[in-house]
Amino acid sequence: MLIDLHTHTHPGSWDSFLHPDELIERSRAAGLDAVVLSEHDWAWEPDAVQALAQRHNFPVIAGMEINTEDGHMLVYGMHKYVFGMHRAHELAGHVSDADGVMVAAHPYRRQTPWVWDKEQEYLDALMRAERNPAYRFTAALEVLNGRGSLNENRFAQDLAANMGMPGTGGTDSHQRTDIGKTATYFEREITNERELIEELRAGRCWAVDLTQGSLTKDPVRFAVPEDVHEQWALLATRRREHEHAGPHVHRPS
Repeated sequence: MLIDLHTHTHPGSWDSFLHPDELIERSRAAGLDAVVLSEHDWAWEPDAVQALAQRHNFPVIAGMEINTEDGHMLVYGMHKYVFGMHRAHELAGHVSDADGVMVAAHPYRRQTPWVWDKEQEYLDALMRAERNPAYRFTAALEVLNGRGSLNENRFAQDLAANMGMPGTGGTDSHQRTDIGKTATYFEREITNERELIEELRAGRCWAVDLTQGSLTKDPVRFAVPEDVHEQWALLATRRREHEHAGPHVHRPS
């Protein structure tokens, strides 16, 4: 199934122009199977989320996007904002206590190279990003962001590949034209927050560019590859190697 893991609605997110009802109906029309509401530093009440899901007969899950000193983190399993969560290690503690999971949102922000066409500068930026302390606590990186450029999403994909991290896709929707550009594929059916957390934690997810080329030029992201199980196993192996060896220079293809 296809789920948009990163959306914003008004008034939960001050910078969004989307009403929750519009987001849900347009996401359904775009072929998605569920959406996650991830407002900025604010959590939906579970009863309100359930009411939305029932009204539209469509799975709706609530998360949050937390602004930390080390970047924005998509959090699933937390139902309130706690003071101090702007520090990634404190956020990770709260998420762990809630038995939740974290995903790094648009990891290219504040980490991409100043000059894109200089290979060494690009590789140096990747290595610096690999050292981001927040990534010790994340289950995945958002490798396709619907509002990111080709270069920005490529950086996120290369970073995830270097670290052996699973990749997710989220539209980061703030307006109707953002909806339906990307999503995350899950092999197993997900109907609630707990099932989502377990699949993310297990790394059984795959980012898909639903535009077929405006977010990435890598065709492996245009659809779910037939060997997705082998891809997941390869990522798990690479992550163990990365955790043991630390950041390294890898020349992206």
